[in-house]
Amino acid sequence: MYGTTMHLKEETVATLKQFDIGEKFSYLPVLPKASVLIPLFVRGGQLHTVLTLRSKELRTGAGEVCFPGGKRDASDLDDVDTALREAQEEIGLPPDHVEVVCTLFPVISKRGLLVSPVVGFIEETFNPTPNPSEVSSVFAVPLDFFIREKDHYVTHGVGGMTGALHSFYFRDPASGNQYHIFGLTAMLATLVAALALKKKPEFDVGFDFMDPLTFFKKMLHKRLSKL
Repeated sequence: MYGTTMHLKEETVATLKQFDIGEKFSYLPVLPKASVLIPLFVRGGQLHTVLTLRSKELRTGAGEVCFPGGKRDASDLDDVDTALREAQEEIGLPPDHVEVVCTLFPVISKRGLLVSPVVGFIEETFNPTPNPSEVSSVFAVPLDFFIREKDHYVTHGVGGMTGALHSFYFRDPASGNQYHIFGLTAMLATLVAALALKKKPEFDVGFDFMDPLTFFKKMLHKRLSKL
């Protein structure tokens, strides 16, 4: 099993590194920045990711499912630094326990933040210690959940938004809790799942997962033109 785990991890790392943005978006205007960490690990021969349920006490995004992350601090060196610091603050994940793989295309959140998704591998044995002022719970989801039609829902024209809003309902077998995963989090989870697993989602996502950069660049410029 160890050999299989290592092989799957190495293959996934090699696949995802191809999508690292490097300096491709360094020309963007200065916007308020944020980063999220998309943690991956292998369990039972399958890739999984880790998500959090935000505390109901928070001023923004209260009670929503998110990847660990938050706004850039003045002391952060870069997007990766922000993602690792926030993950440590929120779920007790030490930065040196994360093998950073790549930074994917930035997206603009509904609050006008330029969000950089940072993908990294963690150990399967990681035991989260959620910060109760920020996080209510932490749970793991098999990555292929986000490319299957079974628990996927799509709505249109929500809250004045244009285009489709993808969402998923996931029941955590460990706790029995059901989580509603939607918006930016659902989109990023689907993107990473499609790229890492090299599989087209069973539902229409509006981008070519073989060449997602073109779509995300277009979407980013469309949002920028409205700011």
